Amino acid sequence: MSTMQDYHSRLSDPASRKFGTFSYLPPMPAQAIRKQVEYLVAQGWSPAIEHTEPAHAFSCYWYMWKLPMFGETSVEKVLAEAEACHKANPGNHVRLVGYDKLRQTQGTAMVIYRGNAV
Repeated sequence: MSTMQDYHSRLSDPASRKFGTFSYLPPMPAQAIRKQVEYLVAQGWSPAIEHTEPAHAFSCYWYMWKLPMFGETSVEKVLAEAEACHKANPGNHVRLVGYDKLRQTQGTAMVIYRGNAV
């Protein structure tokens, strides 16, 4: 059996903080983010974009970028909204969320742009 690896994520070191499963991996290139959006849309989940300042990233409440994109099936439109949010809030973390209407919960949520550490 392999040993567990300790990720040195500390409150005192903002650059080390983790935000869910994908944040333990290297940053996703644009093509990997596109594949995640394609999967989200293929599942019939409603995409939404959220953002927050790095200092508040551990809060349960992130700012919603516009309304969730209910019924949106265009990967390009979802990516464009994520990019627009990032450009409007360059120092903030930007998160992509997929709401599953059947289970009435989030099907996925991942930080796709990391803001500047405080």
